Amino acid sequence: MKRSLLAAMAVVLLVSACSAMRTSKLNPFNWFGRSQATGTAAVVLPGPEADARPLVEQVLSLAVEAMPGGAIVRATGLPPTQGWWDAELAALPITDGKLVYDFRLLAPPQPAAVSTQRSREVTVAVFVPTMTLDEVNSITVQGAQNARTSRR
Repeated sequence: MKRSLLAAMAVVLLVSACSAMRTSKLNPFNWFGRSQATGTAAVVLPGPEADARPLVEQVLSLAVEAMPGGAIVRATGLPPTQGWWDAELAALPITDGKLVYDFRLLAPPQPAAVSTQRSREVTVAVFVPTMTLDEVNSITVQGAQNARTSRR
């Protein structure tokens, strides 16, 4: 009798705690959902230390994966040919709770083949600490033709 009563009380406590955690920022399952295609963000005028690398032609996917101490933002882009390198997600200043990354990479030194889409895909990731995520409602990765956004 005591065991069944304890088990029932544990289930009641567990279920009641679930509703409170559903909207909490501590719950990693409600951090960021699937990404959606969006328009590119406003272009920031280049300063004296501007990045000379061009934006990737197209952003194919964006994923935000919860990790201890923050999250990993992973994006896959599609350049026009094979051989693009030195890829990076370059962060722009956070404005209105929006964290925007430019997907930048360098062109191949010599002309390269076009080949298949899969052979041209470039994947890059960046770690975002929890302190930064506390200020953010959406994460956007933009390329030259499109952008993808993941929102809370």
